Amino acid sequence: MSTSITKGWLLIVIFTVAARPVAGWAQSSALERYINEAFQSNEGLKQERLQLDQSLNALKQAKTLYYPNVSLQSTYTRAAGGRTIDIPVGDLLNPVYNSLNALTHSSSFPTVGNASILLNPDNYFDGKFHTTLPLINAEIWYNEKIRKVLISQLQAAVNVYKRELVKTVKEAYYQYYMADRALEIYNNALALVNENIRVNRSLVKNGVRNTTVLTRALAEQEKINASITDGTNKKQNARLYFNFLLNRAADSDIEIDTAIFKDEALQQPAAATVKGEREELAQLKAAINAYDLERKMRRSYIVPKLNTFLDLGTQAFKFSFNDKSQYYFWGINLQWDLFSAGQDKYKIKDAQYTQSIAQSRYEQAEKSIELENAQAVNNYYSAYASFKNATAQYGYAYKYYNDELKAYKEGSALYLELIDALNQLTTAGLQENIARANILIAIADLERKQATYPIQ
Repeated sequence: MSTSITKGWLLIVIFTVAARPVAGWAQSSALERYINEAFQSNEGLKQERLQLDQSLNALKQAKTLYYPNVSLQSTYTRAAGGRTIDIPVGDLLNPVYNSLNALTHSSSFPTVGNASILLNPDNYFDGKFHTTLPLINAEIWYNEKIRKVLISQLQAAVNVYKRELVKTVKEAYYQYYMADRALEIYNNALALVNENIRVNRSLVKNGVRNTTVLTRALAEQEKINASITDGTNKKQNARLYFNFLLNRAADSDIEIDTAIFKDEALQQPAAATVKGEREELAQLKAAINAYDLERKMRRSYIVPKLNTFLDLGTQAFKFSFNDKSQYYFWGINLQWDLFSAGQDKYKIKDAQYTQSIAQSRYEQAEKSIELENAQAVNNYYSAYASFKNATAQYGYAYKYYNDELKAYKEGSALYLELIDALNQLTTAGLQENIARANILIAIADLERKQATYPIQ
């Protein structure tokens, strides 16, 4: 066998071995940086935060109901016609005035006409500062408490989204890494096959080899070219999805940290035995508390509502403002609902049903989460077993290739047998890398199900 061919097979062996990560794992700083970037820029997470901000604003709005409400109110009216009040002033006073004039032999007491007052005020102005203040209102108090509970529910919802985003970003990162590594393996294999084709063409031309070897190498070249095309598309799709999660430009580069695939990262994580608090349960707890407060608020109909008000203003005809036109008007308003045909009792019952439904959902969620945890642990063990098998298969393929290479050098093996050994070695290397990624994906899922990732 020629020296060029021997070097080619050695290169593929070296390449495949180099593709295997070495020991000594540390958390990927690149991946953590991408997760933090997703926390800042992911559009879905932004929407969750906006809903939380909206709820915080609603709480501030609810607190303002405790304070006085002051408004400036003014009216100016012009009127003509309409209803009047007739006052017979002349009919009452003129006989008296006439008698007085006769007694005094004078005209000191003039004749007075009857008065007609228009009910609609004409050329009349009324301006005032109107102030209202709730003194006793149970609904306002419960409304504030409910808003606070809803804020805690939305905060839990934000953390739920964060945990899911961490899992999704990690899985996308692992998938991109695997697509990148697979493409690199195929490109290196193609380079070796191209070199073999060049050497074999020379050997066929010189009559040293027949065309069978060259035909087999050309067929292998076509197969690898198809794999490269497929691998390129998979890598591009993985890049697009990862950048979409981080809300980056679609063609942004992705930094690959091979340390995350080292052997220590594949061992059983602490998350398999230590469980965190699932925010989904916190959400349901908040919902139960909110419905309980709503039920109590419905019962508060037995508490009367007491409000006070104060008007400070001025009113006068023809804008004749003076000390007599100024006024204040103060009062207290009491509302106590005594009869509503049972509407309040039905509302209380409805709130009790809603709270019971929420409690049932909480209990169901607890069992569902327990099931998810058990399944995630089992999936990890399955992925780890598959990795052990892939590692063993790679070792066998590596030994088989070395044996075939030795036999080929001694002339006791065919070239096609060596190609077959090479294919098995390449396939085993790809399967081992895939198995590594699957373990990390299983760990990310376990981390998500047991809520162990530190959420800020």
